[in-house]
Amino acid sequence: MTPVTGEPSPTGEPSAGWIEGREHVLPVRIYYEDTDFTGVVYHGNYLRYFERGRSDFLRLAGLRHSDLLDQESPSAFTVVRMELDFKAPARIDDALQVRTTYDAVKGPRLFIGQRIVRGQTLIAQAAVLAACIGLDGRPKKPPPGMTTLLAPYFAATDAS
Repeated sequence: MTPVTGEPSPTGEPSAGWIEGREHVLPVRIYYEDTDFTGVVYHGNYLRYFERGRSDFLRLAGLRHSDLLDQESPSAFTVVRMELDFKAPARIDDALQVRTTYDAVKGPRLFIGQRIVRGQTLIAQAAVLAACIGLDGRPKKPPPGMTTLLAPYFAATDAS
């Protein structure tokens, strides 16, 4: 696997970050709009950063959400559970990284680990359980092509 750099694409699309080993890295800058009146990131915004990390990881692995919807049997994802721990505050102008791993797929479930860091400081971490669903909202196994694209990134204990 060749790591994808954070350089601008020839098509002018914004950077989707890059992959280091089995971990996706997405840079995030904190703007005024992300903060509360004290200059600290509002807690709900971390969910947005984590969502961007999960989506951009899939995009770099070769899977777009729109592709899942365009299949003969359309699929989408829903977050079923998220355990979130806040460790340190992020503040206006901080340069953060959202680091995401897709750890395993079991049936319709995807197990995802995420953390947000500022340098070596852990800001927040999340354990995410997502499920692949059909347009009827019922759980279904992810399309085989998706599992194949993600397989190189699964944790070693889950990839066998």
